[in-house]
Amino acid sequence: MRKSSNNLVSVWLVPVGRGSPSPPFPDSGHLLHPPREAESIPTAASTDLNPRVIVQFGKKMFSIVRQKVFNGGSAATALGQTLQRIRPAVAAARGYSSAAKEMTVREALNSALDEEMSADPKVFLMGEEVGEYQGAYKISKGLLEKYGPERVLDTPITEAGFTGIGVGAAYYGLRPVVEFMTFNFSMQAIDHIINSAAKSNYMSAGQISVPIVFRGPNGAAAGVGAQHSQCYAAWYASCPGLKVLAPYSSEDARGLLKAAIRDPDPVVFLENELLYGESFPISAEAVDSSFCLPIGKAKIEREGKDVTITAFSKMVGLALKAAEILAKEGISAEIINLRSIRPLDRATINASVRKTNRLVTLEEGFPQHGVGAEICTSVIEESFGYLDAPVERIAGADVPMPYAANLERSAVPQVEDIVRAAKRACYRAVPMAATA
Repeated sequence: MRKSSNNLVSVWLVPVGRGSPSPPFPDSGHLLHPPREAESIPTAASTDLNPRVIVQFGKKMFSIVRQKVFNGGSAATALGQTLQRIRPAVAAARGYSSAAKEMTVREALNSALDEEMSADPKVFLMGEEVGEYQGAYKISKGLLEKYGPERVLDTPITEAGFTGIGVGAAYYGLRPVVEFMTFNFSMQAIDHIINSAAKSNYMSAGQISVPIVFRGPNGAAAGVGAQHSQCYAAWYASCPGLKVLAPYSSEDARGLLKAAIRDPDPVVFLENELLYGESFPISAEAVDSSFCLPIGKAKIEREGKDVTITAFSKMVGLALKAAEILAKEGISAEIINLRSIRPLDRATINASVRKTNRLVTLEEGFPQHGVGAEICTSVIEESFGYLDAPVERIAGADVPMPYAANLERSAVPQVEDIVRAAKRACYRAVPMAATA
């Protein structure tokens, strides 16, 4: 990334082949270095997204992409047009209905994207198969027809390339939503996510905001092997400058995605493939286009008095099932849906533990250095005197995800694991065979 002599930010991509890339412009000033006294880095506020500036920026971006990635193909034309003219909605779409008592997570994400793109012409979606195919999981159904190829961009299979383009667009005040077919593929683009997006605001002394959303399915699916099954919540939550969200229900998905798109900072939005088709009750408030959930605030899904269980994403559903079983045995479990991994709602967690005096953390990621470990540390630091039992951590097995179905099940937390952990925390007898 470099800053040209006319103060227009230019983004360049690493070529597919080996070797160091060459900067596209002959200047030598680095974007993240403090500007010289006579210079200034334009922001959305200073340029007010002047169309002339956006056109100039789009032309330069188009030229770079054509040379480095697309070799002048039609995809480059669509991309250049996107950054030159981000237009509002002009036609009706065959999207999902939002007027229902129940809504699937897929419909919730689709409607949130639709409403935010309609409300803000700076919002656009890019990623592999998001346009013509309407998304690998049909999250972007109807959006290409409604907003056109300038705002719904199909990209090549080059995560590093299109993620860098998205970050560059965000530098200039646009609001890209970058979709990864799976967050495992975000590893191809982690340099842009961490170094280009997460650190730029701090390294520019607040002069550069990066309002971008990185979204897609995260964690285990079913029978897709180790390279497509990893949970990245702890990975990205450890990085300053990022916000990390993990919705469970349809209301979570709608409200949190809207919040992520409107946020001035880069947001990692971790969905779950196995939840896309799940239906959840949804309130009239959540269906309203103005609905938005606060980032950094957890939700108590079920109140209890004997033990606190924290979870996020798909694990919330397992925790609720475990709570039903525990209730039949006289144990009242309080279930906290974290929603936000970074920032973490430590206040809600500690308040619950001070009431129940016991804690069980639940996640499907690796056990070492995980989200549960951070929660346990927070409780030990702030509420140690309230604990009546050692904290219990439940996580995935400390191995790459197996492919065989029986081994895969053993590597991911199950309802019975939660029940046993809660009983241990409450000093209830657990059969030896169950703990083996």
